[in-house]
Amino acid sequence: MKTTQILIAGFGGQGVLFAGKFLAYKGLTEEQQVSWLPSYGPEMRGGTANCSVVISDTPVGSPIITNPDVLVAMNLPSLLKFVDAVVPGGQIFIDSTLIDAKVERTDVKVHYIPATQIAKDAGFATLSNMVLMGKVMKECDAVSYAGCKETLEAFIPAKKANLIDVNCQALQAGYDY
Repeated sequence: MKTTQILIAGFGGQGVLFAGKFLAYKGLTEEQQVSWLPSYGPEMRGGTANCSVVISDTPVGSPIITNPDVLVAMNLPSLLKFVDAVVPGGQIFIDSTLIDAKVERTDVKVHYIPATQIAKDAGFATLSNMVLMGKVMKECDAVSYAGCKETLEAFIPAKKANLIDVNCQALQAGYDY
């Protein structure tokens, strides 16, 4: 029995909810049981946003995550808010372009990824979320990296099909980091 609870958090407009939906959909394509629960402030863009994703090989009892196995922090307020909730032995992924703080906990594995800079340098400045998802997919075994393009093709609406390849490039950049 394997269950991975992932919390992705940042400002509205950073693609937090999209990243979570992508992971949930990827889990579905791998015949996993999933839940996706968004949470955002009334401000939307610029306000706080986070989403909980549970990926499991058994039915998901609750979409609410209080102690994630994996935290993806895309801004400092999110890191400060959730860092202590991560389970011992869990993993924390930090966009180190935007967050210069270091995690003091020694019972978690921390990945500092300059996702915003990687995305900017590669020409897809708004896809730091997908850079981070590529790294998450490499370091966690909740979903496989194989088949990402097919998942994006099924997940991204036809009117935005031109964004599939650039999302794949962002995932690859994170995976390779």
